[in-house]
Amino acid sequence: MTTTLISGANRSLGLETARRLIDAGHTVYAGMRDLASAAEVQNVGAHPVQLDVTDQRSIEAALAQLPELDVLVNNAGVLGRSFGVDDLDADAMREVFDTNVFGVVRLTQAALPLLRRSSNPVIVNVASGVGFARSLATPGTDEHFVRAVPYASSKAAVIALTLQYAKNLPEFRVNASDPGYTSTDFNGHSGHQTITEGTDATVMLAQLGTGGPTGKFFNRAGNIDY
Repeated sequence: MTTTLISGANRSLGLETARRLIDAGHTVYAGMRDLASAAEVQNVGAHPVQLDVTDQRSIEAALAQLPELDVLVNNAGVLGRSFGVDDLDADAMREVFDTNVFGVVRLTQAALPLLRRSSNPVIVNVASGVGFARSLATPGTDEHFVRAVPYASSKAAVIALTLQYAKNLPEFRVNASDPGYTSTDFNGHSGHQTITEGTDATVMLAQLGTGGPTGKFFNRAGNIDY
């Protein structure tokens, strides 16, 4: 049995990822900041775990509840409060990076001892095409219209740290996923993809075997060349 921990798993992409991986045979621990929404994950068969990726003690307490760990899905993320430059300051950047980047590092570092005991350790970092420079710079893409600096910068950092973790952990499969422009609470349900389409890449990467790719960036259509 494959044991999987997903951060930010109580709604939207995280909850759908949990549901699909359970259907694929995984035992899923669904991390969430507030256990008041535990019923949502229990309804899909996941085990709710209080997990705030901005709080080291919360992370350590969550991992202490896991008997083992094979797959870590770093899904928790925030959009932030700055959407241009007139409302941008260092605090706005820090707030987004604290969850989207530092949270990935905190949780991954704390999970490494458990993951290293697995015969097939896998890490999936949920990034975004908004963090991919080519997409941001190309007119006509979903990402090109985005002006927010903190969110795009944080997801660019997630793609870079995925590459660096992959180089440092050659025995792991470490990859980043791009959900694409998916209809979720995150964007007021303005996205053109379904929630299932938005989790295709993450679910595929979470099921990689030992010979699978590592250090790559995937969307539902396949590998995105750097």
